[in-house]
Amino acid sequence: MRKGELSEAFDLDYKGLEIASGGQREHRYEELVRNIKEKGLNPEDFEFYLNAFKYGMPPHGGFGLGLERLLTKMLNFSNIREVVIFPRDIQRLVP
Repeated sequence: MRKGELSEAFDLDYKGLEIASGGQREHRYEELVRNIKEKGLNPEDFEFYLNAFKYGMPPHGGFGLGLERLLTKMLNFSNIREVVIFPRDIQRLVP
């Protein structure tokens, strides 16, 4: 995507909180190579990844859903830590 163009992406908000986001990803080989070069990187370092696109990757996309965020709002909790089974904070970084 070039500056000034539109992206094919979305955010889904529920009661003022983003609960999902997603969109269509870049699938054009030439555009991917150009983007890699613009970042000062070597396309050969991404050969394994780029090969899938070189031989005809169809347009594709997806989304991520924050289930804990959705439950926090649906159950009217004030903090997501009340919904997450193993919440992380400064005192606990692993379950």
